[in-house]
Amino acid sequence: AYGKALAANGQFEAALDAVRRAQTPEYPDWRLVSAEAAILDQLNQKDDARQLYRKALELKPNEPSVLSNLGMSYVLEGDLRTAETYMRSAAQQQNADSRVRQNLALVVGLQGRFDEAEKIASQELSPEQAQA
Repeated sequence: AYGKALAANGQFEAALDAVRRAQTPEYPDWRLVSAEAAILDQLNQKDDARQLYRKALELKPNEPSVLSNLGMSYVLEGDLRTAETYMRSAAQQQNADSRVRQNLALVVGLQGRFDEAEKIASQELSPEQAQA
């Protein structure tokens, strides 16, 4: 939690240090691995971030939050097709939450498929919110 708070405050190096110190190498926690990946994404270390997202997925296969964050990593780079692949996989998981589905709607909309994006978004939102 401390590492995430530091990252939210823009203190990425301190956040990275906190997350790494909290990790137990013998029994890695997928949440900490994913948090470290997200921080590396913020530091524009995409390759290292994606490697860690994949490690988190090895520890917790098909975890929607990790798949979604991996997809967002590709969004930040402008690779919307790859991003959509990960986002769709995330959204199809039984335990996917609203944020995951909204991220899918975002990446579909960024590709100009507005009707499809609105349909995805409207599953969670009022019609007015989905059109916004």
